[in-house]
Amino acid sequence: MLAAASAPDLLYARQQMALSLGWHIVIACTGMAFPVIAVFAEWRGQRTGDPVYTQLARSWSKALAVLFAIGAVSGTILSFEFGILWPRWMSTYGDVMGLPFAIEGFAFFTEAIFVGIYLYGWDRLPPRVHLWSGIPIGIAGLASAFFVVAANGFMNTPTGFKVVDGKIVSVHPWAAMFNTSLWPEATHMILAAFIVTGFLVAMPHALALLRGSRDRYRRIGFLIPFAIACAVVPLQIVAGDWAARHVAVHQPVKLAAMEGLGKTTRGAPIHIGGFYTDGHVRFGIEIPDALSFLAFHHTNAVVQGLESVPPADRPPVNVVRFAFQTMVGIGTAMLGLGIWLMLAWRKRRDLPRSRWFYRLALVAGPAAVVALECGWITTEVGRQPWIVYNLMRTRDAVSTASGLRYGYFLLIVVYTALTVGAITVLRRLSRESGEPRAKRGGDLDGSHPASSRTRAASATGEAP
Repeated sequence: MLAAASAPDLLYARQQMALSLGWHIVIACTGMAFPVIAVFAEWRGQRTGDPVYTQLARSWSKALAVLFAIGAVSGTILSFEFGILWPRWMSTYGDVMGLPFAIEGFAFFTEAIFVGIYLYGWDRLPPRVHLWSGIPIGIAGLASAFFVVAANGFMNTPTGFKVVDGKIVSVHPWAAMFNTSLWPEATHMILAAFIVTGFLVAMPHALALLRGSRDRYRRIGFLIPFAIACAVVPLQIVAGDWAARHVAVHQPVKLAAMEGLGKTTRGAPIHIGGFYTDGHVRFGIEIPDALSFLAFHHTNAVVQGLESVPPADRPPVNVVRFAFQTMVGIGTAMLGLGIWLMLAWRKRRDLPRSRWFYRLALVAGPAAVVALECGWITTEVGRQPWIVYNLMRTRDAVSTASGLRYGYFLLIVVYTALTVGAITVLRRLSRESGEPRAKRGGDLDGSHPASSRTRAASATGEAP
């Protein structure tokens, strides 16, 4: 029988894990989607002969390398934390869930090798060879996400083993890796990566456009990542519905926490806003039967409530519910921003002219990160108090070693330094990427018909 660790140790271990995962997940998103965006720009440059695309691909590949290096640091920290903070979890289930972590290691090394080739290969490899050398970076980044999510999916829907007399036997790692949570979770995560990265990469260009730098470099630099992010948002809504319906079947208590449903209910409603207390949502806007319909595609379906399990087996409802509703709200707002862009493009084959569009585009970057973090909170906090759903509690997995708090304090310093360093380097790269354009002038600016429209818009005082 495993003894529970003291509460202070558990608190600091959880805080440290939350900090590490919450930080790394943002960088990991860029590792998945940024290579795809950069290679797409390079492909457009080779296909059209337009130097703007090539210049953007060069600039983005430098930022990609910086983010990859930082992600390697935070990912290494995470791999050590699994063993240091949660040794009893790893010792019990390591044989079952270790396979995806091992394969992810190969994906990481593949990504590292081709990042080096891609960076070094500019002006050294034939253009087509260089373009192809960037494709494995994106594939390896997506593969890394897939296998890490496979391990997380196992924590939500554990399978691939038997428990006999309290021991794990008959282990089938492949069955454990391809658990039922894998496909909806991985799809949701990968699409989120493209949304977060697209909006973040578009941010500096949106700011430049707002400040009057309306050249073609900034317009294309904004349009490519922003359009990719907007195009993925509708797909993400569908994937989110898929993931939520999977939760309704396999983790019903998590769904009840997401929606603040106290009692098991036939024809369960959804409440927008408000807060959960005493088994009910107060001050929320009720939509009758909506939860039953969304979860089971039937307005009269029965949805399991929180009171179906003892209070000790329930997650913190308001934390999970607020995170879930924030994620959904931000996603809906992003859909509106994408519709705005689409309507403007259909009308004039050009970017929207309203300055409010670019102000909102600036907000979309950090908002996407907030939505990402809220989605992660919904998944992880919604599974509590279990680290492996219905099998091992989080308090039974933590290390009983003393002094965990000092590791947490040290990590705050490390991630603060990494954040400051990353922002400083990326800002410098962004400024340097603008200098060659300014020197070349007509080389990248004004040599395309779009530039005349830009100057016309500028002359009338409109946004680009």
